[in-house]
Amino acid sequence: MRTYLILFLPLLFASLSVVRTQAQTTADSETSATSAGPIQDNSFLVEEAYNQEDGIIQHISSFEHLTNSHDWIYTQTDEWPLRTLKHQLSVTLAATHAGDFAGSGAGWGDTAFNYRYQLVGSGETKLAIAPRLTVLFPTGNHLYGRGSGGTGLQTNLPISIQHSTHWVTHWNVGATWMPRALDENHNAAETLGVNLGQSIVWLAKPRLNLLLETLWTSSEQVIGPQKTERSQGLMVSPGVRWAYNLNRGLQIVPGVAMPIGIGPSAGEKGILFYLSFEHPFGLAHSRVKLVRVASS
Repeated sequence: MRTYLILFLPLLFASLSVVRTQAQTTADSETSATSAGPIQDNSFLVEEAYNQEDGIIQHISSFEHLTNSHDWIYTQTDEWPLRTLKHQLSVTLAATHAGDFAGSGAGWGDTAFNYRYQLVGSGETKLAIAPRLTVLFPTGNHLYGRGSGGTGLQTNLPISIQHSTHWVTHWNVGATWMPRALDENHNAAETLGVNLGQSIVWLAKPRLNLLLETLWTSSEQVIGPQKTERSQGLMVSPGVRWAYNLNRGLQIVPGVAMPIGIGPSAGEKGILFYLSFEHPFGLAHSRVKLVRVASS
């Protein structure tokens, strides 16, 4: 873990320094690019530090399949602002299959309730910081590897930096704590996981972006009463996303990526599909009213 921190922190500090020197010279051009409605808050593995604006909600679907381990996971996330950009609530539901549990099939995973605070900036600024706190509920069956078996807490610190009209980087550092996780034999132990993430986004066009995301994780698995075993993972994921801006503020963003394992995850590879719908709250409300009128 110390090695990854040594590599991660200098890169982050260097990026922050570049932002300070470029802030005045590129402010006008980037403001015009932002007003054109570019893609934001649509990364796949690395979290971006942009809360939803007041009245704007987002629905995010993601499916990732790893070919070597045969693991797959589908998640559905809904993000809601709390009457202001500063506060955002979201819930993440999951369906998953663990390849280590042959014949177990797929099922419901653990559920995450998230709160994120826009500490610095927004999608309109050079620098944005939005720490997140998550409560994890054990809705997945730990006997089949679909969940942790206990309630836990997760925190993540996303930092987003707009270097120019065409280049943006995102940085994550976080941790997951389970005071009482379970294995398939009902053995219990405390577990602690940490994660580091970094991504580079090239805005080839406002509605067409290329991404290169890197995610390192260090997690613990229960292997006996009060005993855990730590494992690490390191994935590099090139991807592409594009947007369709439709009437009444609806933006649809599909995306696809190819996670590739390196280092401790060497030999692993996979495919990831992404789909997001972002729109004003009033649009969803008006659609409900139209459906009710038509049905009556």
